[in-house]
Amino acid sequence: MDCIFCKIINGTISAKKLYETPNSLAFLDAFPLTRGHTLVIPKNHYAKVQDMSESDSKDLFETVKILSKKLESISLSSLIAIHNGKESGQEIPHVHVHVVPRNSSDGAGPIHSMFVKRPVLDENEFEKIIKIIQDNK
Repeated sequence: MDCIFCKIINGTISAKKLYETPNSLAFLDAFPLTRGHTLVIPKNHYAKVQDMSESDSKDLFETVKILSKKLESISLSSLIAIHNGKESGQEIPHVHVHVVPRNSSDGAGPIHSMFVKRPVLDENEFEKIIKIIQDNK
C-alpha cells in the first residue's frame, strides 16, 4: 500500500512518536500548525471513521483523550479535528485525528471562522435534513 501513515506504522518512514498502543499511534505532525501538533492514527488502514472497527475506534479515541491531556503541558486548550473524506479536506486517505494545542493568540479562531459560505436554513430545511439523516440506514 502506498499510504504514508501505513509506512510510518510499519517503520519504513520515521516519525516523532509520542505514544503507542497495540491499535493506535500518536506522533508529531511533520508540518505543524502549532508547537505540539499531534496526529493520532489507527494502525489498521481505514479511509473514514465510519469504516473503523469498534475496538479500533475505542482505542483511537482513548488515545486522543490521553494525548489531549498530555498536550496541556504546552497549551491549556486544543483543537481536535478529523477530515473525514477528500471533500472535507482529508489529504491522506487514512483516518487521522489532529490534536492541535491552541491559545488565544494563535490567530486561528473558532471552527465557524473557517467557512465563508454558510447556509441560512429555515425550519423546513432543518426538518428535511433531520429526516434524511434519520431515514438513512
